[in-house]
This record gives sequence, C-alpha cells and structure tokens, in this order.
Amino acid sequence: MRKKYGFMMSAVLAAGTLLSACGSNDTSGENAGGGSGEGDKNNFKVAMVTDTGGVDDKSFNQSAWEGLQEFGGENGLEEDKGYKYVQSTAASDYQPNLSGLVRDNYDLIFGIGFLMQQDIQAIAQQKPEAQLALVDSVAVNESGEPLENVASITFKEHQGSFLVGVIAGMQTKTNKVGFIGGVDSELIKKFESGFKAGVKSVNPDAEIFEQYAGDFNAAEKGQAIAGTLYDKGADIIYHAAGGTGNGVFTEAKNRAKNGEEVWVIGVDRDQHEEGMPENVTLTSMVKRVDTAVMEVSKQTMEDNFPGGKVTEFGLEEDGVGIAETQENVSEEALKKVEEYKEKIQNGELEVPKTDEEYEAFESSL
Repeated sequence: MRKKYGFMMSAVLAAGTLLSACGSNDTSGENAGGGSGEGDKNNFKVAMVTDTGGVDDKSFNQSAWEGLQEFGGENGLEEDKGYKYVQSTAASDYQPNLSGLVRDNYDLIFGIGFLMQQDIQAIAQQKPEAQLALVDSVAVNESGEPLENVASITFKEHQGSFLVGVIAGMQTKTNKVGFIGGVDSELIKKFESGFKAGVKSVNPDAEIFEQYAGDFNAAEKGQAIAGTLYDKGADIIYHAAGGTGNGVFTEAKNRAKNGEEVWVIGVDRDQHEEGMPENVTLTSMVKRVDTAVMEVSKQTMEDNFPGGKVTEFGLEEDGVGIAETQENVSEEALKKVEEYKEKIQNGELEVPKTDEEYEAFESSL
C-alpha cells in the first residue's frame, strides 16, 4: 500500500502539537519523565503490543507495524533493538507483554486496539514514569480523567465507513449487502452505523444484514458468517473484524471461482491484494493507523510530549477514507463519494456512530 505522510506532517505543524504522549518508561530512573530526547536518537527504543489478531492480520495490527517499520527505517533504528513488536495470542498476554517492555526501558510502548485499554490503564498507573500510547480508545483513571502518561489515539471510523457504504449501496446488484463485525463494541458500532448510513443514503431500499463473530482472530468464523450472508443474497460484505475478516475473503474467492459475483470491502489497510487472484475486493476503508504510529513515535523521539491528550483522525485529517486501489469502483460511485465527503467535512452531514443515531438518521431519509 502506498503511503502518504505529508498531509499528517502539515497537520502537525498547523496544530502546533497535534499528537500527544508523555512521561518516560525508562525504569532506570535516568530518563524518568522524558524520552531519549532529540540528541539521543540512536538510543531511542519504541515497541508495540498487538492484540490477539496478530501482526500479520492483514488489517489493523499490520498497519500499525508497517508504521513502526517505516519510522524505524527513516530514523536508522535497528529492528528488535530500536523497534519491535510483541505478539499477543490471548487477552491474558496484554499486561505481561506491556510490563515486559516497560522493564526493558522502551521509550514508547503502543497498545494496539481498544481491547488493551484496561491493561494500559493499569500499567500507566503502576508505572507513572512509562510512556504509553493507546490506539482506538482513551486511557483514563478511576475518576474518568485522561492519564497523563498515555497518548490516546482515536479515529472517525464512521466517516470512512459511510463512504464505502455509498459505494456498496450504488454497486450492489441484488440490493442486499452485509456487515461483519469482530467484537460487538462501541468502536465497531461506529463502522457498522456509518456503513449502513452510507448505503441507505444512496439506496434507501437496500437490505442490510449484520452479524458479529465475537472475535478478531477467527478466520473460520468469518468465513462461515460470510457464507451465510452471501447465501441470503448479499453480494457485497464489509468487514470490520481484523484477522476474522480474512475468512470473508476466503469465502468470496471460493465463490468467485465457482462463477458467483460477490465482493468484499476491506478495512484498515488497502486490502486489494487479499482478494487476489480472484479480484473480489471492491474497495477498502483505510484507517491510517500506520501514520498515527509514525507521528506519535516522532513526537516521542523529539522529547515533545504534552501528555494526557486525545488525538482524533477523521476525513479532515485524511485519517480515514477509501483505498487508493479503485479499479473495481464505478466512476459514478467515486463522484458520489466526493460529494458526500464534502458534505461531511463542511458539516452539512453528521454521520451516525451508534445504533440510536443510525435509527434517527434512517428515519430522516
């Protein structure tokens, strides 16, 4: 996937200090309260802990790792010494993995995914000198106040999901589309609500099926659910399911081999390659976790932490959107995407992000 980092740099400069983190995870006491500093870049160490989807989930975790690799390469850091990832195979791995990196004196430690929120919060309060970053949620203390040594990074997934919903609503031939979520949660509801709103905005008569797998790392469940939705008549399925979504691609490719015309809408990264060689990826909702990881790492390395703040990436910051690979998207749909993108950015259209907001949105059409 081709990367665009220039827009984020300009956003950072325009905002002064767009991204945040704070504190230091140097348990030796020599750097407590700060990172390695701009004058000590060669000793800078940054790491990430994956959620159970794993670093090769072709989605969220992989995007984060790509950002960390890009950052390491640009700054001459050595893999496994200057930057690394630690993989989690179960939720019980989160806290030990995070704690291990704190003990190893990493200057910045990312927790990838909202499932790590409780563990990040626990570590942050146990080790106030640690520098942590949480992707997809906001780390708070018992009083609900942001933790001063955690950078919280969130996205407006509902906005990007709305745009791929527009594409699905315009290009479905059966007038039936599907949504498959990983874990039923406030975060994934943003994907679902935005997608359904996009579909209904251009195709009010479309039927939308939705189902959750209860897991971000169960490709077999993703394949089974996809089979059910395709059997119901859906010809396009949007997944927001991490590694579980790999099974959606498997099912679509199997059906394409048998002559069925079915599509998958990918998530987080440009998942065009996941649909090959059968070419079943209609488009993808790109969520620039890679860029967020790069920018927070850069801020940390330059010892420039405001701390305790939340950074949210939406359409305006090019933090979400549709993938660059657009060969399967009609020109008509692309034009409509641009129309709705403008409406969202100028405040003319408020995209729903909860079930209640979606119901109100649908009733207004």
